[in-house]
Amino acid sequence: MSKIMSKPSLILCVLFTLFLKSYAQSCANHKFPSNQIFSSCNDLPHLNSSLHWNYDQSSKTVKIAYRHTGDLSSRWVAWAVNPTGQGMVGAQALVAFQRSDGSMRAYTSPITSYQTQLQEGDLSFPVSDLTATFSRDVIVIFATLKLDNVSSTLNQVWQDGPVSGDVPGMHQLTGSSVKSMGTLNLLSGVTETTKGAFNSNTKKKNIHGLLNAISWGILLPVGAVFARYLKVFPSADPAWFYLHATCQTSAYVIGVAGVATGIRLGNKSPGIQYTAHRIIGIVIFCLATLQVTALFLRPKKDHKYRFYWSVCHHVIGYSVIVLSIVNIFKGFDILNPEEMWKRIYVGILIGLAFVVAILEVYTWIVVVKRNKSESSSNEKMSNTARRQDIV
Repeated sequence: MSKIMSKPSLILCVLFTLFLKSYAQSCANHKFPSNQIFSSCNDLPHLNSSLHWNYDQSSKTVKIAYRHTGDLSSRWVAWAVNPTGQGMVGAQALVAFQRSDGSMRAYTSPITSYQTQLQEGDLSFPVSDLTATFSRDVIVIFATLKLDNVSSTLNQVWQDGPVSGDVPGMHQLTGSSVKSMGTLNLLSGVTETTKGAFNSNTKKKNIHGLLNAISWGILLPVGAVFARYLKVFPSADPAWFYLHATCQTSAYVIGVAGVATGIRLGNKSPGIQYTAHRIIGIVIFCLATLQVTALFLRPKKDHKYRFYWSVCHHVIGYSVIVLSIVNIFKGFDILNPEEMWKRIYVGILIGLAFVVAILEVYTWIVVVKRNKSESSSNEKMSNTARRQDIV
């Protein structure tokens, strides 16, 4: 009987412990020094943060305390109100970090572009009593905001990032760092995260990466394999050319769709630029356009310009393949997907390289046998000719 009773008791103890732990971590249970009391608070859904505030509706004044927890000895934290819209650009930020000498710096910074370095500047509304503390892996920003031209529902953004030489650096562009935004109703205390724009942009980025990986990264090398090795088989002529042309044209069409999604993403994020990735992409697109056009302008075998066409076609083709693979790995670094996807692509490249190695060996065997056969047949023909001359 005691054993039967002990199991429910153990479960109740575990649940009670978890409840106490969650309550202890709740913003409502936090006590600030100097007897500062905030009537409202919210545990923000990302980046281990919470916001505490007192709102005076008659004077349009809000006193806030923004808490950010984590290993923050060399990181900045920020909380911002965006009076003009949702997201980062236009946000009016309160920034804090610990200097290299151990003192705290707290200041205001208007965000005018995605490439901001969080320079100090005046906000679009008055800010007073701005201070910051750092203790036990928690940075707290205190401030009083006078929001005369802002409604009681705010667009808020919160963020953290690295500090180097007492200068804030770029925050991460993946995970929680691109989800930490939403709305806050100062009266009801309701916080809603802004998910729609993030999911839409993330989906477009994934489509852009997938289209380019399939086209430039897989179909293009496969087309080159068809071009080089299928013509070794006599029965495959002229099928090898059509397979090669189909792969190259399909890669180009899908790649153009990938480029188009990339351009649309760039237009929606004018401050975010990946210069090397963009330049390589432009070069690939131009060379691929030339390469596909050349397929339909191929001279005949006996034409005097066929040799020069073949050299240019091979050089451009292999250049596009190398640049495409390099750019796809740059895309992996930008999108930062799960490691599984990079491993899958590397596995495809290794498998393709293995097939190429086997076909290369087979090709050389066929070429050597063909040369021997031709030399022996030539020798027989010369011997026959000699006999006829003697007769």
